[in-house]
Amino acid sequence: MTSDLNHDRSGNPLSESQKEKLRLEHEAARLFMRLYEQCFAVPIRHIWHNEPKKPDVSCYLANEKLDLEIAHLYGSEVEAMMLLGRDLQPETRQILAELNQTPIEARLLKALNRLLANKAEKNYHTQRVWLVVRNVNPHWKREDFVQRRASVKLPSQHPFEQIWLVADSQGESGLVQLFPPA
Repeated sequence: MTSDLNHDRSGNPLSESQKEKLRLEHEAARLFMRLYEQCFAVPIRHIWHNEPKKPDVSCYLANEKLDLEIAHLYGSEVEAMMLLGRDLQPETRQILAELNQTPIEARLLKALNRLLANKAEKNYHTQRVWLVVRNVNPHWKREDFVQRRASVKLPSQHPFEQIWLVADSQGESGLVQLFPPA
């Protein structure tokens, strides 16, 4: 485990993509922890990053160790490229234009259910793990997730004690609990 966002456990420098991934995970974890603490008045502190086979981040929730698996909901790979500021080729721009013709609501459930199915297949070496999904697609709002919460398809077998959604990239609209059902 490490709190260094520039080097791995052995002290070797991370690639730019590894640094970006850790930065995004760290940012999402801190945002979730702040929002959770505000909502429930339970202290959640001291994050650090884990090596593979463990969830992305560990922390303490009211003095008990808790692991967090972090995911970002972009919508699609091409939307992720756009939102992360990547240079877009003409073909990618064409795909984005075609995506914009598809109803946003239909894409939301498809993207969220795909993300949940992928994360549910993972196994972690830990006692307690929560999944934290940070929505970074500006087309989807908190109300969209709340309205469709009952339509979310969570696989029957998954490793998560709880699943939370940070409803927007800055956390301004708060959290939505996806599992267990409210």
